[in-house]
Amino acid sequence: MTIAPSLRCLALAACFGGVAAPALAQDSAALINALIRKGILTSQEAEDIRADLTREAAAVIPAPAFGGGKSTDRLSVGMRMQLQYAGIDTDVRGAAFGPVATNQFFTRRMYLTLKAGVGGNWGATMTYDFASGGYDDAIVEWRPNPDLSFNFGLRKVNVAYEERATSGHLKSIERSGITRYFVESNNGRRLGAASYRIGAFLDGKKEINQRTNFVYSAAITDPQRNETFSLASASGDATSNKLAFWGNAGIAGRLPDNGGTWIGGVGVGFLPDQGGVGTANLGRGFDLTIYSVYFDAQIGRYGLMAEYLTADIERGASATRDAKPAGWFIQPSFLFSDTLEFVVRYQRLDTDGRGVQLGDVVRSAPTGATMNKFDEWYAGANWYLRGNDLKFQLGALSGKTKETVTGAPAEAKTVGVRSQLQIQF
Repeated sequence: MTIAPSLRCLALAACFGGVAAPALAQDSAALINALIRKGILTSQEAEDIRADLTREAAAVIPAPAFGGGKSTDRLSVGMRMQLQYAGIDTDVRGAAFGPVATNQFFTRRMYLTLKAGVGGNWGATMTYDFASGGYDDAIVEWRPNPDLSFNFGLRKVNVAYEERATSGHLKSIERSGITRYFVESNNGRRLGAASYRIGAFLDGKKEINQRTNFVYSAAITDPQRNETFSLASASGDATSNKLAFWGNAGIAGRLPDNGGTWIGGVGVGFLPDQGGVGTANLGRGFDLTIYSVYFDAQIGRYGLMAEYLTADIERGASATRDAKPAGWFIQPSFLFSDTLEFVVRYQRLDTDGRGVQLGDVVRSAPTGATMNKFDEWYAGANWYLRGNDLKFQLGALSGKTKETVTGAPAEAKTVGVRSQLQIQF
């Protein structure tokens, strides 16, 4: 006797009764045995149902989340975990011995994200990074319509395209050294000229035609970069008592028949009192202006991202000379199959006398001496087990700094590998 599909579903439903299978394991076994005795199920059909029950019991059932506020109408919880290995060595020409190589596993990011809505197109997002003790976003959002949003609080500005892109979708494991040099914290060489700021932000788009939109953003923020909640909550001092202004404009489009997407644009940020040489001159009246030109496309299996960053730094090279560092990268990619992707990137930086060390631009690399220029090749592969929600990445890099600005060795090289396992929900 062969059981009909509808009767099979009825048997499963009776076994579950709408509650977790482990709690009814004994009752389910008794019911299945009774159905066998009555001739409703064959032994093989009973075994198939037991297998289905086992799979259902092992499934992860999302737990509902409830907001504490009376006006809360939606609440979600998210997580991103990135685990890395880095094996990176350095060869400093002319030195008796080089810095100690990097060879270790570590937690790159451990994000916990909470999102809530309170009605009237108002909501909030907060992300805490347990790996660094920092954050990603902490904003209140008002979205009067789908094409316009206002953010108030702490987030990244929309200047430096690669920096603003989510870390969960990076194809090269780490952002380029060019992005790191211009946006990460000012250490006397890097600029700290974008990324996290506290202020008011506007993001919008305007339809040009059915497949093309004009995209834009603007912001007014504190001038200094914030990396921890303690810095973000400080009242400031003479180095941060003015406002910074940001703007971005571009064109985004879709190709016919879902053939791909592309975006290109420009951005600019003006940061008063954030220039000068080293870090001791912050707040001394020397300004910094950053500029960005970017392009990003995914057309079928082919991808291409490129960005050019430059800045005007008053007295950025010395007490008597301004600096205009400039850098660019180009990153093509190819999706070999639905799950395997290959990526290559080349980048080049000229600091115009401000200086750069390997550790400033290559994450996890030994520091090296202060030089004037940097370039690097990266080649890697991404294995998308469940898209970006579960993926493994592996890459190799070879870079160097050259043209000393301090009388140190004339060249420093770094080579190595990096891997990353990511899961997010």
